[in-house]
Amino acid sequence: MPRLLLLLPAAGYANPDFIAAAARLGIELVACADYCHRLAPGWGLPPLMSVPFDQPAAALPQVLAALTQPVDAVLAVDDHGQALAAQLRVALNLPGNPPEAVATLTDKLRFRQLQQAIGLPHPAFAEIRDAGVNTAAVPDFPLVVKARRLNASRGVVRADDADQLARALKQVQRIRDRAQREREGLLVEAFIPGVEIALDGVLYGGALQVLAVFDKPDPLDGPYFEETLFITPSRLPQATQREFADAVARACVAAGVTEGAVHAEARINDAGVWLLEIAPRGIGGLCGRVLDATLGMDSAEIVLRHAIGLPLPMQANGIAAGVMMIPIPASGILRGVDGLAAARAVPHISGIEITAPTGQLVAPPPEGAGYLGFLFSRAATPAQAEAALRSAHAALAVHIQPLVDA
Repeated sequence: MPRLLLLLPAAGYANPDFIAAAARLGIELVACADYCHRLAPGWGLPPLMSVPFDQPAAALPQVLAALTQPVDAVLAVDDHGQALAAQLRVALNLPGNPPEAVATLTDKLRFRQLQQAIGLPHPAFAEIRDAGVNTAAVPDFPLVVKARRLNASRGVVRADDADQLARALKQVQRIRDRAQREREGLLVEAFIPGVEIALDGVLYGGALQVLAVFDKPDPLDGPYFEETLFITPSRLPQATQREFADAVARACVAAGVTEGAVHAEARINDAGVWLLEIAPRGIGGLCGRVLDATLGMDSAEIVLRHAIGLPLPMQANGIAAGVMMIPIPASGILRGVDGLAAARAVPHISGIEITAPTGQLVAPPPEGAGYLGFLFSRAATPAQAEAALRSAHAALAVHIQPLVDA
C-alpha cells in the first residue's frame, strides 16, 4: 500500500474529498496539520503532527523528525502548504516540482517577471513598497493592486484614479499584513479587459494533459473580483482554448514546474490570451467535484492518482457541468441560509453544500477568502448548467447580521 504525506489545512474545503479518494485508491495517508488548528480538526483523520505551514524553514525539521516510516509522495491540498511540500520532497528525495519552481508560480510578481522574460503577453506592472507612492511610478489607469501571495481574490482591488489607488494600496497592505508574516511589496498592474476563463490540467514531464477549460460567465471588472461561476466545457473557440493551454504549458516549463496538477486563469480579448496566474495544484475549494461529472473522478482523486502513478481519464464524456461558489453578499455574522429545498429542486442541480457554519464571521473579497458554500449542476449543455446554477442561487435567502461598531 502506498503511503502519502498530505499537508491538510484544518479549514480546507477539499480535505474530506482527499481523504475519501485515498480510501478508494488504497493509499495510506499520513496527515500533517497546520499548527494554527491543533485541536480536533474536522476531517476525521488524526494528524501525525502540527506545524506552521507558513514557516517552511521551521516546519521542515519538525516533519522530518515526526516521520518514522518512509512515504512515497508528499502533497499539499491548497496553496498554503505548497512551499513546505516542495521542501519536504527535496529532503526526502522524492520526485516533484522543486521549491524555486513552486515559488515562481505562487508569487504574483515573480510570475509576471517570468512572463516578461519568456515573451508571453502580460500587463505592464510594478512592485510598490510604499503606500504613498507617486503615480508616475505605476502603469496607466485603470490599475489592479494585488497582494503577491494571497488567493481566492483576497487582496485584489481595482483603482481608476490616483485617489482610488492610494486607498487600494492601504487596503491591500492591511489585508496582506493580517494574512501573512512577511511584509513584502505589492503588485500593481494594468487592468486587462476581456472575458475570464480557467483551465485544470496535469503535467507529465512538462507535457500538459488538459482536464477541463472553464468559462467564468459573470463579468470580473472590479473594483473587487469575487469569483462565482465555473462552467465546462468552455464555449470559446477551440483555437482559443489551445492557445490558452499552450501558454500554460510554456509558462510552467519555464518556471520549472513539470509535474502534477495545475490550475490556470486567463483573460481573453482581441489581443489574445493573457495569463493571470497559474497555481501548482488542482482547482480550489469544492470546485474539483465538477470533474466527477465530466471525467468520472473528482480533482482530489486525479491529484492522488498522479502522485502514485495510477492512470487518469483521457477525455471528457460530453456532459456539461458547473459550480457556483455562493457569494457572500455582506460582511457580518452568518445567521442561516433558507431556500435549500427549492434550490435542490431546480432541474439539473446535482448538489448543494453550505460550508460556512451558522454564527461564523463572513466577508466578501477583498477582505475575505471563503464562500458560503457551493452549488453544482450537470446538464446536456453549458447553457443549461449555467441557467440551473443561477436559478438555484436565486432560490436561496442568505441571512447575515451586520457588525455593530462599539
